[in-house]
Amino acid sequence: MIEPHAPAPPGAPPSWGLQGQARLPVRPGMGRFLVLAGVFVCAACGLVYELELVALASYLIGDSVTQASVVLSVMVFAMGVGSLAAKRLRPRAAAGFGAVEAALALVGGCSAMALYAVFAWTGDWGGPWANGYRYLLVAFSLTIGLLIGAEVPLLMELIQRIRRQDPGGAVADLFAADYVGALVGGLAFPFLLLPLFGQLTGALLTGTVNALAGGALVLGLFRGDLTRRGRWCLLIANLVVLGLLASAAVLVDDFERAARHAVYGADVRVALQTGVQEVVLTGGTHGRPLDLFLDGRLRVSGRDEDRYHEALVHPAMNGPHARVLILGGGDGLAAREVLRYPGVRSVDVVELDPQVVRLARADRALAALNRHAYDDPRVHVITADAFHWLRNAPSTYDVAISDLPDPGITASTKLYSQEFYGLARRVLAPDGRLVVHAGPVTSRPRVFWTVDTTIRAAGLLTTPYRVGGRHSGFAAGPDRTAGGTSKAPGDWGFLLASASRTGVRLGLAPHGPRLRTLTRAALAADARAAARTRVAGGLSPSTLVHPRYAD
Repeated sequence: MIEPHAPAPPGAPPSWGLQGQARLPVRPGMGRFLVLAGVFVCAACGLVYELELVALASYLIGDSVTQASVVLSVMVFAMGVGSLAAKRLRPRAAAGFGAVEAALALVGGCSAMALYAVFAWTGDWGGPWANGYRYLLVAFSLTIGLLIGAEVPLLMELIQRIRRQDPGGAVADLFAADYVGALVGGLAFPFLLLPLFGQLTGALLTGTVNALAGGALVLGLFRGDLTRRGRWCLLIANLVVLGLLASAAVLVDDFERAARHAVYGADVRVALQTGVQEVVLTGGTHGRPLDLFLDGRLRVSGRDEDRYHEALVHPAMNGPHARVLILGGGDGLAAREVLRYPGVRSVDVVELDPQVVRLARADRALAALNRHAYDDPRVHVITADAFHWLRNAPSTYDVAISDLPDPGITASTKLYSQEFYGLARRVLAPDGRLVVHAGPVTSRPRVFWTVDTTIRAAGLLTTPYRVGGRHSGFAAGPDRTAGGTSKAPGDWGFLLASASRTGVRLGLAPHGPRLRTLTRAALAADARAAARTRVAGGLSPSTLVHPRYAD
Protein backbone atom coordinates (compact mmCIF):
# COMPACT_ATOMS: atom_id res chain seq x y z
CA MET A 1 0.00 0.00 0.00
CA ILE A 2 1.53 3.31 -1.07
CA GLU A 3 0.45 6.56 0.50
CA PRO A 4 -0.58 9.27 -1.98
CA HIS A 5 2.01 12.00 -2.35
CA ALA A 6 0.85 15.51 -1.69
CA PRO A 7 1.92 17.93 -4.45
CA ALA A 8 5.07 19.83 -3.49
CA PRO A 9 5.14 23.64 -3.53
CA PRO A 10 6.64 25.16 -6.69
CA GLY A 11 10.41 25.07 -6.61
CA ALA A 12 10.58 22.70 -3.62
CA PRO A 13 12.90 19.73 -4.08
CA PRO A 14 11.11 16.38 -4.20
CA SER A 15 11.37 14.30 -1.03
CA TRP A 16 13.03 11.48 -2.89
CA GLY A 17 15.73 13.82 -4.14
CA LEU A 18 16.92 15.05 -0.76
CA GLN A 19 19.73 12.50 -0.68
CA GLY A 20 20.73 13.22 -4.26
CA GLN A 21 21.20 10.76 -7.06
CA ALA A 22 22.59 7.38 -6.08
CA ARG A 23 26.16 6.49 -7.00
CA LEU A 24 25.66 3.47 -9.23
CA PRO A 25 28.18 1.10 -10.84
CA VAL A 26 26.00 1.05 -13.98
CA ARG A 27 24.15 3.58 -16.10
CA PRO A 28 20.84 4.88 -14.71
CA GLY A 29 18.82 3.08 -17.38
CA MET A 30 20.40 -0.26 -16.51
CA GLY A 31 20.04 0.48 -12.79
CA ARG A 32 16.35 1.17 -13.24
CA PHE A 33 15.95 -2.08 -15.13
CA LEU A 34 17.71 -4.02 -12.37
CA VAL A 35 15.47 -2.52 -9.69
CA LEU A 36 12.35 -3.47 -11.64
CA ALA A 37 13.81 -6.96 -12.15
CA GLY A 38 14.25 -7.17 -8.38
CA VAL A 39 10.63 -6.13 -7.90
CA PHE A 40 9.60 -8.88 -10.32
CA VAL A 41 11.54 -11.60 -8.47
CA CYS A 42 10.47 -10.47 -5.00
CA ALA A 43 6.81 -10.34 -6.04
CA ALA A 44 7.01 -13.87 -7.45
CA CYS A 45 8.57 -15.15 -4.22
CA GLY A 46 5.99 -13.35 -2.09
CA LEU A 47 3.08 -14.94 -3.90
CA VAL A 48 4.68 -18.38 -3.64
CA TYR A 49 4.89 -17.92 0.15
CA GLU A 50 1.17 -17.09 0.24
CA LEU A 51 0.17 -20.07 -1.89
CA GLU A 52 2.47 -22.35 0.09
CA LEU A 53 0.77 -21.39 3.35
CA VAL A 54 -2.68 -21.85 1.83
CA ALA A 55 -1.83 -25.27 0.40
CA LEU A 56 -0.14 -26.56 3.53
CA ALA A 57 -2.86 -25.24 5.81
CA SER A 58 -5.54 -26.92 3.68
CA TYR A 59 -3.65 -30.22 3.89
CA LEU A 60 -2.85 -30.06 7.61
CA ILE A 61 -6.06 -28.51 8.90
CA GLY A 62 -8.70 -29.04 6.20
CA ASP A 63 -11.43 -26.86 4.67
CA SER A 64 -9.35 -24.99 2.11
CA VAL A 65 -11.86 -22.14 1.75
CA THR A 66 -11.51 -21.20 5.42
CA GLN A 67 -7.74 -21.56 5.46
CA ALA A 68 -7.31 -19.56 2.25
CA SER A 69 -9.51 -16.80 3.65
CA VAL A 70 -7.54 -16.65 6.90
CA VAL A 71 -4.14 -16.61 5.22
CA LEU A 72 -4.98 -14.08 2.53
CA SER A 73 -6.95 -11.69 4.72
CA VAL A 74 -4.28 -11.66 7.45
CA MET A 75 -1.56 -11.14 4.84
CA VAL A 76 -3.33 -8.26 3.12
CA PHE A 77 -3.93 -6.56 6.47
CA ALA A 78 -0.30 -7.08 7.46
CA MET A 79 0.91 -5.69 4.12
CA GLY A 80 -0.85 -2.43 4.88
CA VAL A 81 0.74 -2.27 8.34
CA GLY A 82 4.15 -3.13 6.88
CA SER A 83 3.84 -0.39 4.29
CA LEU A 84 3.19 2.18 7.00
CA ALA A 85 5.98 0.85 9.21
CA ALA A 86 8.46 1.10 6.31
CA LYS A 87 8.12 4.91 6.29
CA ARG A 88 10.73 5.11 9.04
CA LEU A 89 13.19 3.15 6.90
CA ARG A 90 12.93 5.39 3.83
CA PRO A 91 16.00 7.54 4.71
CA ARG A 92 17.99 4.26 4.74
CA ALA A 93 16.05 2.52 1.98
CA ALA A 94 18.93 0.36 0.68
CA ALA A 95 19.86 -1.05 4.10
CA GLY A 96 16.20 -1.44 5.04
CA PHE A 97 15.34 -3.28 1.85
CA GLY A 98 18.30 -5.62 2.24
CA ALA A 99 17.31 -6.46 5.82
CA VAL A 100 13.65 -6.98 4.87
CA GLU A 101 14.55 -9.38 2.05
CA ALA A 102 16.91 -11.41 4.23
CA ALA A 103 14.24 -11.75 6.91
CA LEU A 104 11.55 -12.56 4.36
CA ALA A 105 13.70 -15.25 2.74
CA LEU A 106 14.34 -16.91 6.09
CA VAL A 107 10.78 -16.71 7.42
CA GLY A 108 9.07 -17.59 4.14
CA GLY A 109 11.51 -20.33 3.21
CA CYS A 110 11.26 -22.09 6.58
CA SER A 111 7.51 -21.54 7.14
CA ALA A 112 6.41 -24.83 5.58
CA MET A 113 8.86 -26.92 7.61
CA ALA A 114 7.97 -25.15 10.83
CA LEU A 115 4.22 -25.65 10.31
CA TYR A 116 4.64 -29.30 9.40
CA ALA A 117 6.92 -29.90 12.40
CA VAL A 118 4.48 -28.37 14.88
CA PHE A 119 1.58 -30.31 13.36
CA ALA A 120 3.46 -33.61 13.36
CA TRP A 121 4.95 -33.51 16.84
CA THR A 122 2.43 -31.46 18.84
CA GLY A 123 -0.83 -32.01 16.94
CA ASP A 124 -2.10 -34.65 19.36
CA TRP A 125 -0.97 -33.06 22.61
CA GLY A 126 -4.39 -31.63 23.37
CA GLY A 127 -5.07 -28.83 25.83
CA PRO A 128 -3.62 -25.41 25.00
CA TRP A 129 -1.31 -27.00 22.40
CA ALA A 130 -4.11 -28.57 20.37
CA ASN A 131 -4.33 -25.60 18.00
CA GLY A 132 -0.69 -24.56 18.09
CA TYR A 133 -0.17 -24.93 14.36
CA ARG A 134 -3.28 -22.82 13.67
CA TYR A 135 -1.78 -19.99 15.71
CA LEU A 136 1.55 -20.51 13.96
CA LEU A 137 -0.19 -20.26 10.59
CA VAL A 138 -1.60 -16.85 11.56
CA ALA A 139 1.79 -15.77 12.91
CA PHE A 140 3.55 -16.68 9.67
CA SER A 141 0.84 -15.00 7.58
CA LEU A 142 1.18 -11.85 9.67
CA THR A 143 4.99 -11.78 9.58
CA ILE A 144 5.30 -12.50 5.86
CA GLY A 145 2.61 -9.92 5.11
CA LEU A 146 4.44 -7.27 7.16
CA LEU A 147 7.68 -7.90 5.28
CA ILE A 148 6.05 -7.97 1.85
CA GLY A 149 4.21 -4.73 2.64
CA ALA A 150 7.48 -3.02 3.52
CA GLU A 151 9.02 -3.77 0.12
CA VAL A 152 7.18 -1.33 -2.14
CA PRO A 153 7.80 1.93 -0.22
CA LEU A 154 11.50 1.07 0.02
CA LEU A 155 11.71 0.14 -3.65
CA MET A 156 9.96 3.41 -4.47
CA GLU A 157 12.74 5.28 -2.72
CA LEU A 158 15.43 3.24 -4.46
CA ILE A 159 14.05 3.71 -7.94
CA GLN A 160 13.70 7.45 -7.38
CA ARG A 161 17.32 7.59 -6.22
CA ILE A 162 18.38 6.33 -9.65
CA ARG A 163 16.47 8.82 -11.76
CA ARG A 164 13.95 11.45 -10.77
CA GLN A 165 10.45 10.66 -11.95
CA ASP A 166 6.97 11.81 -11.08
CA PRO A 167 5.46 9.60 -8.36
CA GLY A 168 2.60 8.42 -10.58
CA GLY A 169 4.99 7.08 -13.22
CA ALA A 170 7.19 5.39 -10.62
CA VAL A 171 4.19 3.70 -9.00
CA ALA A 172 2.97 2.49 -12.40
CA ASP A 173 6.36 0.97 -13.22
CA LEU A 174 6.69 -0.70 -9.83
CA PHE A 175 3.18 -2.13 -9.87
CA ALA A 176 3.59 -3.42 -13.42
CA ALA A 177 6.72 -5.35 -12.42
CA ASP A 178 5.04 -6.46 -9.18
CA TYR A 179 1.92 -7.82 -10.87
CA VAL A 180 3.84 -9.62 -13.61
CA GLY A 181 6.06 -11.19 -10.96
CA ALA A 182 2.99 -12.28 -9.02
CA LEU A 183 1.64 -13.93 -12.17
CA VAL A 184 4.85 -15.87 -12.68
CA GLY A 185 5.00 -16.91 -9.02
CA GLY A 186 1.35 -17.96 -9.04
CA LEU A 187 1.88 -20.17 -12.09
CA ALA A 188 5.23 -21.52 -10.95
CA PHE A 189 3.86 -22.85 -7.66
CA PRO A 190 1.31 -25.41 -8.97
CA PHE A 191 3.02 -26.24 -12.26
CA LEU A 192 6.71 -26.24 -11.32
CA LEU A 193 7.57 -26.03 -7.63
CA LEU A 194 4.90 -28.31 -6.18
CA PRO A 195 5.16 -31.23 -8.66
CA LEU A 196 8.98 -31.12 -9.00
CA PHE A 197 10.12 -30.20 -5.49
CA GLY A 198 7.16 -30.62 -3.15
CA GLN A 199 5.95 -28.18 -0.53
CA LEU A 200 8.96 -28.15 1.79
CA THR A 201 11.79 -28.02 -0.74
CA GLY A 202 9.78 -25.62 -2.92
CA ALA A 203 9.52 -23.13 -0.05
CA LEU A 204 13.25 -23.44 0.73
CA LEU A 205 14.15 -22.90 -2.92
CA THR A 206 11.91 -19.82 -3.07
CA GLY A 207 13.60 -18.40 0.02
CA THR A 208 17.01 -18.94 -1.57
CA VAL A 209 15.99 -17.06 -4.72
CA ASN A 210 14.54 -14.29 -2.57
CA ALA A 211 17.73 -13.88 -0.54
CA LEU A 212 19.95 -13.89 -3.62
CA ALA A 213 17.81 -11.33 -5.44
CA GLY A 214 17.52 -8.94 -2.47
CA GLY A 215 21.17 -9.22 -1.50
CA ALA A 216 22.47 -8.84 -5.05
CA LEU A 217 20.31 -5.78 -5.70
CA VAL A 218 21.48 -3.90 -2.62
CA LEU A 219 25.10 -5.04 -2.44
CA GLY A 220 25.62 -4.84 -6.18
CA LEU A 221 23.70 -1.72 -7.12
CA PHE A 222 23.34 0.39 -3.98
CA ARG A 223 26.48 -0.52 -2.06
CA GLY A 224 27.47 3.14 -2.20
CA ASP A 225 24.51 3.96 0.06
CA LEU A 226 25.84 1.66 2.79
CA THR A 227 28.72 2.14 5.17
CA ARG A 228 31.50 -0.40 5.10
CA ARG A 229 30.16 -1.91 8.29
CA GLY A 230 26.64 -1.99 6.85
CA ARG A 231 27.85 -3.84 3.74
CA TRP A 232 29.59 -6.48 5.85
CA CYS A 233 26.57 -6.89 8.15
CA LEU A 234 24.22 -7.35 5.20
CA LEU A 235 26.59 -9.76 3.48
CA ILE A 236 26.99 -11.87 6.63
CA ALA A 237 23.21 -11.84 7.25
CA ASN A 238 22.52 -13.10 3.74
CA LEU A 239 25.20 -15.77 3.97
CA VAL A 240 23.71 -16.97 7.26
CA VAL A 241 20.22 -17.10 5.71
CA LEU A 242 21.50 -18.98 2.66
CA GLY A 243 23.41 -21.37 4.90
CA LEU A 244 20.34 -22.11 7.00
CA LEU A 245 18.18 -22.67 3.93
CA ALA A 246 20.81 -24.91 2.34
CA SER A 247 21.17 -26.94 5.54
CA ALA A 248 17.41 -27.37 5.72
CA ALA A 249 17.32 -28.46 2.08
CA VAL A 250 19.97 -31.13 2.75
CA LEU A 251 18.00 -32.46 5.73
CA VAL A 252 14.51 -32.06 4.26
CA ASP A 253 14.10 -35.70 3.19
CA ASP A 254 15.06 -37.02 6.63
CA PHE A 255 12.85 -34.39 8.25
CA GLU A 256 9.88 -35.32 6.06
CA ARG A 257 10.26 -39.02 6.83
CA ALA A 258 10.48 -38.36 10.56
CA ALA A 259 7.48 -36.03 10.50
CA ARG A 260 5.47 -38.48 8.41
CA HIS A 261 6.21 -41.24 10.90
CA ALA A 262 5.14 -38.93 13.71
CA VAL A 263 1.81 -38.39 11.94
CA TYR A 264 1.09 -41.83 10.49
CA GLY A 265 3.21 -44.08 12.70
CA ALA A 266 6.41 -45.95 11.92
CA ASP A 267 4.70 -48.26 9.43
CA VAL A 268 4.75 -46.03 6.32
CA ARG A 269 5.51 -48.10 3.21
CA VAL A 270 4.55 -45.80 0.35
CA ALA A 271 4.45 -42.01 0.27
CA LEU A 272 4.09 -40.12 -2.98
CA GLN A 273 2.83 -36.76 -4.18
CA THR A 274 0.75 -37.19 -7.31
CA GLY A 275 -0.57 -34.44 -9.50
CA VAL A 276 -3.80 -34.61 -7.49
CA GLN A 277 -2.97 -35.39 -3.87
CA GLU A 278 -0.56 -36.93 -1.39
CA VAL A 279 -0.94 -40.71 -1.16
CA VAL A 280 0.39 -42.61 1.88
CA LEU A 281 0.13 -46.36 2.42
CA THR A 282 0.91 -47.91 5.79
CA GLY A 283 0.88 -51.49 7.07
CA GLY A 284 -0.28 -54.43 5.00
CA THR A 285 2.71 -56.61 5.87
CA HIS A 286 3.57 -59.00 8.72
CA GLY A 287 -0.06 -59.13 9.82
CA ARG A 288 -0.41 -55.38 10.27
CA PRO A 289 -3.64 -53.86 8.88
CA LEU A 290 -3.32 -51.79 5.71
CA ASP A 291 -4.29 -48.11 5.77
CA LEU A 292 -4.56 -45.78 2.76
CA PHE A 293 -4.42 -42.02 3.35
CA LEU A 294 -5.25 -39.40 0.74
CA ASP A 295 -4.15 -35.86 1.62
CA GLY A 296 -3.75 -36.94 5.21
CA ARG A 297 -7.26 -38.37 5.56
CA LEU A 298 -7.94 -42.03 6.15
CA ARG A 299 -9.72 -43.46 3.09
CA VAL A 300 -9.20 -47.19 3.59
CA SER A 301 -8.54 -49.02 6.85
CA GLY A 302 -7.92 -52.74 6.86
CA ARG A 303 -9.62 -52.84 10.26
CA ASP A 304 -13.04 -51.90 8.95
CA GLU A 305 -13.05 -51.54 5.15
CA ASP A 306 -15.16 -54.70 4.73
CA ARG A 307 -18.00 -53.14 6.75
CA TYR A 308 -17.85 -49.95 4.69
CA HIS A 309 -17.69 -51.55 1.26
CA GLU A 310 -20.30 -54.20 1.94
CA ALA A 311 -22.72 -51.53 3.20
CA LEU A 312 -21.90 -49.27 0.25
CA VAL A 313 -22.24 -51.81 -2.56
CA HIS A 314 -24.61 -54.64 -1.74
CA PRO A 315 -27.89 -52.79 -1.04
CA ALA A 316 -27.57 -51.13 -4.47
CA MET A 317 -27.05 -54.53 -6.15
CA ASN A 318 -30.54 -55.68 -5.09
CA GLY A 319 -32.05 -55.62 -8.58
CA PRO A 320 -30.69 -55.55 -12.15
CA HIS A 321 -26.94 -55.02 -12.03
CA ALA A 322 -25.45 -55.95 -15.41
CA ARG A 323 -23.81 -52.53 -15.92
CA VAL A 324 -22.24 -50.84 -12.90
CA LEU A 325 -20.62 -47.40 -12.59
CA ILE A 326 -18.23 -46.59 -9.73
CA LEU A 327 -17.44 -42.90 -9.17
CA GLY A 328 -14.16 -42.71 -7.25
CA GLY A 329 -13.14 -45.99 -5.69
CA GLY A 330 -9.70 -46.07 -7.30
CA ASP A 331 -8.52 -48.46 -4.57
CA GLY A 332 -10.53 -51.22 -6.30
CA LEU A 333 -12.38 -52.30 -3.14
CA ALA A 334 -15.86 -51.29 -4.32
CA ALA A 335 -15.14 -53.08 -7.61
CA ARG A 336 -14.16 -56.17 -5.62
CA GLU A 337 -17.60 -56.30 -4.03
CA VAL A 338 -19.39 -55.68 -7.34
CA LEU A 339 -17.50 -58.50 -9.05
CA ARG A 340 -18.82 -60.99 -6.50
CA TYR A 341 -22.10 -60.99 -8.48
CA PRO A 342 -22.00 -63.34 -11.50
CA GLY A 343 -24.58 -61.27 -13.40
CA VAL A 344 -22.24 -58.28 -13.74
CA ARG A 345 -21.15 -57.73 -17.36
CA SER A 346 -19.18 -54.48 -17.08
CA VAL A 347 -17.82 -52.18 -14.38
CA ASP A 348 -16.68 -48.64 -15.25
CA VAL A 349 -14.47 -46.99 -12.61
CA VAL A 350 -14.14 -43.20 -12.96
CA GLU A 351 -11.11 -42.15 -10.91
CA LEU A 352 -9.39 -38.76 -11.00
CA ASP A 353 -5.95 -39.91 -9.81
CA PRO A 354 -4.31 -42.59 -12.00
CA GLN A 355 -1.59 -43.08 -9.37
CA VAL A 356 -4.15 -44.52 -6.95
CA VAL A 357 -5.26 -47.05 -9.55
CA ARG A 358 -1.63 -47.89 -10.35
CA LEU A 359 -0.98 -48.45 -6.65
CA ALA A 360 -4.08 -50.64 -6.36
CA ARG A 361 -2.71 -52.78 -9.18
CA ALA A 362 0.97 -52.90 -8.20
CA ASP A 363 1.10 -52.88 -4.39
CA ARG A 364 0.90 -56.47 -3.19
CA ALA A 365 -1.04 -55.78 -0.01
CA LEU A 366 -3.58 -53.45 -1.63
CA ALA A 367 -3.98 -55.69 -4.69
CA ALA A 368 -4.56 -58.67 -2.39
CA LEU A 369 -7.14 -56.69 -0.44
CA ASN A 370 -9.08 -55.79 -3.61
CA ARG A 371 -8.60 -59.37 -4.87
CA HIS A 372 -6.89 -58.11 -8.03
CA ALA A 373 -10.09 -56.48 -9.23
CA TYR A 374 -8.31 -54.58 -11.98
CA ASP A 375 -7.16 -57.82 -13.59
CA ASP A 376 -10.78 -58.71 -14.35
CA PRO A 377 -11.56 -57.95 -18.03
CA ARG A 378 -15.00 -56.61 -17.08
CA VAL A 379 -13.41 -53.65 -15.24
CA HIS A 380 -12.63 -50.53 -17.26
CA VAL A 381 -10.81 -47.56 -15.72
CA ILE A 382 -11.60 -44.02 -16.87
CA THR A 383 -9.20 -41.33 -15.65
CA ALA A 384 -11.40 -38.26 -15.33
CA ASP A 385 -13.14 -35.90 -12.96
CA ALA A 386 -16.44 -37.59 -12.12
CA PHE A 387 -18.49 -34.40 -12.50
CA HIS A 388 -17.18 -33.54 -15.95
CA TRP A 389 -17.31 -37.13 -17.12
CA LEU A 390 -20.99 -37.44 -16.20
CA ARG A 391 -21.83 -34.47 -18.43
CA ASN A 392 -20.93 -36.55 -21.50
CA ALA A 393 -21.39 -40.10 -20.18
CA PRO A 394 -21.95 -42.40 -23.17
CA SER A 395 -23.96 -45.15 -21.44
CA THR A 396 -26.68 -45.86 -18.92
CA TYR A 397 -26.17 -48.01 -15.86
CA ASP A 398 -28.23 -50.26 -13.64
CA VAL A 399 -26.17 -49.28 -10.58
CA ALA A 400 -24.10 -46.17 -9.85
CA ILE A 401 -21.88 -46.17 -6.74
CA SER A 402 -20.57 -42.85 -5.43
CA ASP A 403 -17.47 -43.84 -3.42
CA LEU A 404 -16.13 -40.35 -2.76
CA PRO A 405 -14.51 -38.50 0.18
CA ASP A 406 -16.72 -37.12 2.92
CA PRO A 407 -18.86 -34.08 2.04
CA GLY A 408 -17.52 -30.86 3.48
CA ILE A 409 -14.02 -31.32 2.09
CA THR A 410 -13.79 -28.42 -0.33
CA ALA A 411 -12.55 -30.49 -3.25
CA SER A 412 -15.57 -32.80 -2.84
CA THR A 413 -18.26 -30.14 -2.55
CA LYS A 414 -19.25 -30.18 -6.22
CA LEU A 415 -19.53 -33.98 -6.06
CA TYR A 416 -22.28 -33.61 -3.46
CA SER A 417 -24.20 -30.88 -5.28
CA GLN A 418 -27.66 -30.88 -6.80
CA GLU A 419 -26.08 -30.47 -10.22
CA PHE A 420 -23.94 -33.57 -9.72
CA TYR A 421 -26.89 -35.72 -8.72
CA GLY A 422 -28.87 -34.39 -11.65
CA LEU A 423 -26.12 -35.62 -13.95
CA ALA A 424 -26.00 -38.96 -12.14
CA ARG A 425 -29.76 -39.38 -12.59
CA ARG A 426 -29.33 -39.03 -16.36
CA VAL A 427 -27.04 -42.08 -16.56
CA LEU A 428 -29.35 -44.35 -14.56
CA ALA A 429 -31.60 -46.88 -16.25
CA PRO A 430 -35.33 -46.44 -15.49
CA ASP A 431 -35.08 -48.74 -12.45
CA GLY A 432 -31.43 -47.93 -11.77
CA ARG A 433 -30.10 -47.26 -8.30
CA LEU A 434 -27.57 -44.73 -7.04
CA VAL A 435 -25.86 -45.25 -3.69
CA VAL A 436 -23.99 -42.36 -2.08
CA HIS A 437 -21.49 -42.36 0.75
CA ALA A 438 -22.64 -39.29 2.71
CA GLY A 439 -20.26 -39.11 5.66
CA PRO A 440 -20.86 -39.99 9.32
CA VAL A 441 -24.41 -39.75 10.63
CA THR A 442 -24.02 -39.49 14.39
CA SER A 443 -21.26 -36.86 14.46
CA ARG A 444 -22.42 -34.77 11.45
CA PRO A 445 -26.17 -35.30 11.06
CA ARG A 446 -26.81 -31.92 9.46
CA VAL A 447 -24.33 -32.67 6.67
CA PHE A 448 -25.79 -36.14 6.12
CA TRP A 449 -29.36 -34.87 5.84
CA THR A 450 -28.25 -32.03 3.59
CA VAL A 451 -26.96 -34.68 1.18
CA ASP A 452 -30.37 -36.36 1.40
CA THR A 453 -32.15 -33.07 0.66
CA THR A 454 -29.79 -32.39 -2.25
CA ILE A 455 -30.42 -35.79 -3.86
CA ARG A 456 -34.16 -35.33 -3.51
CA ALA A 457 -33.90 -31.88 -5.11
CA ALA A 458 -32.36 -33.61 -8.14
CA GLY A 459 -35.58 -35.64 -8.57
CA LEU A 460 -34.58 -38.90 -6.88
CA LEU A 461 -36.25 -40.76 -4.04
CA THR A 462 -33.99 -41.76 -1.16
CA THR A 463 -33.65 -44.29 1.63
CA PRO A 464 -31.06 -43.44 4.31
CA TYR A 465 -29.11 -46.02 6.29
CA ARG A 466 -25.96 -46.22 8.35
CA VAL A 467 -23.49 -48.82 9.58
CA GLY A 468 -21.36 -48.66 12.70
CA GLY A 469 -17.96 -50.05 13.60
CA ARG A 470 -15.90 -47.34 11.93
CA HIS A 471 -12.31 -47.21 13.15
CA SER A 472 -11.86 -43.85 14.90
CA GLY A 473 -8.09 -43.68 15.21
CA PHE A 474 -7.55 -41.11 12.47
CA ALA A 475 -9.31 -38.23 10.77
CA ALA A 476 -11.37 -39.10 7.71
CA GLY A 477 -13.64 -36.11 7.22
CA PRO A 478 -13.08 -32.40 6.51
CA ASP A 479 -11.41 -31.73 9.85
CA ARG A 480 -7.91 -33.05 9.27
CA THR A 481 -7.17 -32.75 13.00
CA ALA A 482 -9.96 -34.91 14.42
CA GLY A 483 -7.98 -38.14 14.57
CA GLY A 484 -7.52 -39.68 17.96
CA THR A 485 -10.18 -37.55 19.63
CA SER A 486 -13.73 -38.20 20.70
CA LYS A 487 -14.92 -36.18 17.72
CA ALA A 488 -13.76 -38.86 15.28
CA PRO A 489 -16.74 -40.45 13.48
CA GLY A 490 -17.87 -43.91 14.56
CA ASP A 491 -20.13 -44.78 11.63
CA TRP A 492 -20.73 -44.27 7.92
CA GLY A 493 -23.90 -42.88 6.43
CA PHE A 494 -25.32 -43.93 3.06
CA LEU A 495 -28.23 -42.97 0.87
CA LEU A 496 -29.86 -45.33 -1.62
CA ALA A 497 -31.53 -43.30 -4.37
CA SER A 498 -33.61 -44.05 -7.45
CA ALA A 499 -36.20 -42.45 -9.68
CA SER A 500 -38.57 -45.36 -8.95
CA ARG A 501 -40.02 -46.48 -5.64
CA THR A 502 -38.92 -50.06 -6.18
CA GLY A 503 -35.34 -48.89 -6.54
CA VAL A 504 -35.19 -47.50 -2.99
CA ARG A 505 -36.48 -50.62 -1.24
CA LEU A 506 -33.62 -51.38 1.09
CA GLY A 507 -32.52 -54.99 1.06
CA LEU A 508 -29.99 -57.49 -0.21
CA ALA A 509 -30.11 -59.55 -3.40
CA PRO A 510 -31.91 -62.83 -2.63
CA HIS A 511 -29.24 -64.91 -4.35
CA GLY A 512 -26.28 -62.65 -3.71
CA PRO A 513 -22.94 -63.61 -2.20
CA ARG A 514 -22.52 -64.45 1.45
CA LEU A 515 -21.53 -61.31 3.40
CA ARG A 516 -19.28 -61.18 6.43
CA THR A 517 -20.67 -58.14 8.23
CA LEU A 518 -24.05 -57.25 6.75
CA THR A 519 -27.41 -59.01 7.18
CA ARG A 520 -30.94 -58.06 6.17
CA ALA A 521 -31.96 -57.62 9.80
CA ALA A 522 -28.93 -55.43 10.55
CA LEU A 523 -29.60 -53.37 7.43
CA ALA A 524 -33.19 -52.71 8.50
CA ALA A 525 -32.02 -51.72 11.98
CA ASP A 526 -29.38 -49.44 10.49
CA ALA A 527 -32.03 -47.70 8.39
CA ARG A 528 -34.19 -47.09 11.48
CA ALA A 529 -31.16 -45.78 13.39
CA ALA A 530 -30.34 -43.36 10.60
CA ALA A 531 -33.94 -42.14 10.38
CA ARG A 532 -33.91 -41.23 14.07
CA THR A 533 -31.13 -38.70 13.45
CA ARG A 534 -33.16 -36.68 10.95
CA VAL A 535 -32.60 -32.96 11.48
CA ALA A 536 -35.77 -31.07 12.33
CA GLY A 537 -36.70 -28.16 10.11
CA GLY A 538 -36.22 -27.70 6.41
CA LEU A 539 -32.74 -28.00 4.96
CA SER A 540 -31.78 -26.43 1.67
CA PRO A 541 -30.02 -28.40 -1.08
CA SER A 542 -26.36 -27.79 -1.76
CA THR A 543 -25.53 -26.34 -5.18
CA LEU A 544 -22.35 -25.38 -7.00
CA VAL A 545 -22.79 -21.70 -6.20
CA HIS A 546 -24.13 -22.22 -2.69
CA PRO A 547 -22.48 -25.19 -0.95
CA ARG A 548 -24.06 -26.00 2.40
CA TYR A 549 -21.81 -28.59 4.02
CA ALA A 550 -19.99 -26.44 6.57
CA ASP A 551 -20.92 -27.52 10.11
